[in-house]
Amino acid sequence: MFFLTFSHLKSDEVTKLHIEIYKNLRCLVCQGQSIADSNSEFAQTVKLVVKDKINEGKSKKEIYEFLISKYGEWIVYQPRFNRGNFLLWFLPYLILIFGAIIIYALIKKRKNNKAN
Repeated sequence: MFFLTFSHLKSDEVTKLHIEIYKNLRCLVCQGQSIADSNSEFAQTVKLVVKDKINEGKSKKEIYEFLISKYGEWIVYQPRFNRGNFLLWFLPYLILIFGAIIIYALIKKRKNNKAN
């Protein structure tokens, strides 16, 4: 995320920004829906908050930080990287690497057994 204020953006850019932020925010009432797809009262409230923050000239980062402080990390689809979720970010890559090593070792072992 970057530090950019939005007070100077054109109407189309602001609309695109609203949609981009809405799609990255989870509706805490609806299961698995972003606030962009939800019609719940919660989603409508968060949309108004986002609009107000953009009109105040807040950056995306500031908007996300405000919402995270109010509703918790769960509200964003792309959570921040920190020590608490380090393993969740890298576990798929570790599994892939260890799987490749195991497959390589098994293939090499079979070749050695066939050679003998």
